[in-house]
Amino acid sequence: MAFDVARIRGLFPALGDGWIHFDGAAGMLVPEQVASAVSTAMRAPVSGPGGAFPASQRAESIVTAARRAVADLVGADPAAVVLGPSSSVLLWRLVDALAERWTIGDELVVSRLDEEANIAPWRRAAKRVGAVVRWGEIDIETCELPAWQYENLVSARTKAVAITLASGSVGTRPDVPTVIEFAKRVGALVVVDATYAAPFVPLDLEELGADVLVVSAQAWGGPSVGALVFRDPELLERISSVSLDPNARGAARMELGPHPYPMLAGLIASVDYLAGLDDAATGSRRERLVTSLGSAKSYHAGLLAQLSTELRSLRHVMVIGGAMRRIPSLAFTIADKKAPEIAEYLASQGLCAFADDGSGGVFASLGVAEVGGAVRIGLAHYSNVFEINQLVRVLEELR
Repeated sequence: MAFDVARIRGLFPALGDGWIHFDGAAGMLVPEQVASAVSTAMRAPVSGPGGAFPASQRAESIVTAARRAVADLVGADPAAVVLGPSSSVLLWRLVDALAERWTIGDELVVSRLDEEANIAPWRRAAKRVGAVVRWGEIDIETCELPAWQYENLVSARTKAVAITLASGSVGTRPDVPTVIEFAKRVGALVVVDATYAAPFVPLDLEELGADVLVVSAQAWGGPSVGALVFRDPELLERISSVSLDPNARGAARMELGPHPYPMLAGLIASVDYLAGLDDAATGSRRERLVTSLGSAKSYHAGLLAQLSTELRSLRHVMVIGGAMRRIPSLAFTIADKKAPEIAEYLASQGLCAFADDGSGGVFASLGVAEVGGAVRIGLAHYSNVFEINQLVRVLEELR
């Protein structure tokens, strides 16, 4: 395997801005090939699908290729890929459609580890129909989400279980397969948010066993496009359609047209970019994706280990959590300093990082607001050892 970070950095024109980007959890920078694909598609004539002329056929080709690209990324059937403006919008559509079959007393299971975007749709729908929301709790010391608790959380009344494949805030990768196993015992639908895991971990929907997988291209440097991927394409026919077309079938039942074709062209290019992270990867795009993301996983594991070790060596810095399995994201606090103050100081030194006041999401469960919030560090494909050392040096001076 060959993950050449220097080569990868050369793919990102935006890195020439002179800043060190630790804001990867909010979406990576855009590779040149993605920007070029979008601009090229915007220059070409593209019309709505269904026509016999080239511009219409080009639109159909882009949509088909976009479905195939996402399917290759997650190991699924292209016919089961629903495309939309963002993962959040698509999740709202899915939950609203599912809720039509829920009644008073039905149950939904969400987790404290998830981001608000993966919780809010379920809570709103539950309130509307009188369903009960049950919570998977996290270990406040390690930020692990114990899978064993789901054996008691799910019941015969459970209609759906929503869980993240990885936390963008503290990096935890919970034992999702075990959670899915418990959910399947009672016939509950399982929706897994892979937004933060997809850029760093090879995905295989069939092996994972989730019913629906949620991804966002923006997370790995693609355009603002999301996708819902169903393990069984037939499930799409059993969910109420949200399409404006009464004759819509398959994935189109969950889509509101027209598609943003240039963005979908960028989505295709972004998956090709992921497949080329390891320049020694060969075979089909699916095979290259598995190899490349495996290489990225190994590279970032080493980088995260160094970052975590260096930060924990600073007596005034407290790293939040410490899960065994994780993606390259973490959060920390500094004694007697509020998170916005820390983030502003980092920015003054040329480092991008986000402050979280701790009022929502996983940080609310941890009580982080009481110590002034936390600073989130999200590594990206282009992060390197030099940048880690710069962050540590700057934090050493912030006492």
